[in-house]
Amino acid sequence: MSVTARSLRHLSAALLALALAACAPAPIYKNVANAVAAVPSQVAQSPERFAGNEVIWGGRIVRVQNFADHSEVELLAYPLDSSQRPQTNDSGNGRFIAVMPGYVEPLSYPPGALMTVNGKLNGSRAGKVGEADYVFPLVVAAQSHVWTPAEMEQGRNNIHFGVGVGVGIR
Repeated sequence: MSVTARSLRHLSAALLALALAACAPAPIYKNVANAVAAVPSQVAQSPERFAGNEVIWGGRIVRVQNFADHSEVELLAYPLDSSQRPQTNDSGNGRFIAVMPGYVEPLSYPPGALMTVNGKLNGSRAGKVGEADYVFPLVVAAQSHVWTPAEMEQGRNNIHFGVGVGVGIR
């Protein structure tokens, strides 16, 4: 293979990688200096250590509870991708409760939907998951975003390589 052909092949590969990376949406929340890198299961072990720090966490909505002056959205946490979308192909990282000001319409936050929350840690609350005792970190939400299926697919590459025969139905 000539040097020109090899250089052209390397340039093509670099351009393809750049094009695929450029398709991914930007993060929805600005990262802050004091954001906690710990996951909810780690924070639940010593919530006082993390109190007042900001987090950007996401996960699958488990349930919504409305109270007189606020609402609470319980989430099963997942790691976030570079666009801050929950990655459900990973195992969960514990649960947390997003404390939202005012009334939250449960139909806008349906169980099973994916959500990202930006807010401050404010202690924890003991509760239950099924019959098991559980400690939920509390995040006072400054912002939240419920992801649509179209947003979750945006920037994902639909090109798959493999050997063999397969059928894909969507």
